Amino acid sequence: MNQPLRIDIVSDVVCPWCVIGYNQLQAALEATDTEAEIYWHPFELNPDMPAEGQNLREHLSGKYQITPEQSAATREHITKTGADVGFDFNFTDDMRMVKTFDAHRLIHWAGTFDKATEMKEALFAAYFTDGRDVSDRGTLGVIVMELGLDWAEARKILQSDQYAEEVRDHEGYWTSQGIRSVPAMIFDEKYLVNGAQGVEAYVQFLTDLREGSVD
Repeated sequence: MNQPLRIDIVSDVVCPWCVIGYNQLQAALEATDTEAEIYWHPFELNPDMPAEGQNLREHLSGKYQITPEQSAATREHITKTGADVGFDFNFTDDMRMVKTFDAHRLIHWAGTFDKATEMKEALFAAYFTDGRDVSDRGTLGVIVMELGLDWAEARKILQSDQYAEEVRDHEGYWTSQGIRSVPAMIFDEKYLVNGAQGVEAYVQFLTDLREGSVD
């Protein structure tokens, strides 16, 4: 019996292309009838983001030197591309870029009982669809409870440094492997695919991988 395909995904919960790439991958896995095991790894787009966050439009303008018109066009493109794979982006003018370290700690915690994907998906939806602040510990607590997880345990984690070292170690490892942008997907611990490639591209890659024709 064939083993499930291992897919490691390095990503951040406030990265729109990480959501899109993941949903494109899921569609391709279904289309090719590929059984896979997903392993999530932390990456912070903005590790030095202050606790209060920053207006998203101001952040993008400062970081990427783009105009408000370019920013609006990019968000419109992201929204359409997300809709194509069943994900709802609801960008607003007051949306903020936030720090995600605590969110990554909760994903790591959820992974200890095989619920990392559920936590990751919930955080994606909370931030991009529902406009919730995924850096706020109260908000994180609500998300934990919505998933039916133990909020008392999660609160103890957030009020301490638990899993902080593990998250930083994982971030450092992937940075040392040359990961500078996300999403970064590693298939079968051998093949790196960067960015959101599109459903057809993932289908072709999975087909080639199954047939042993990946270079």
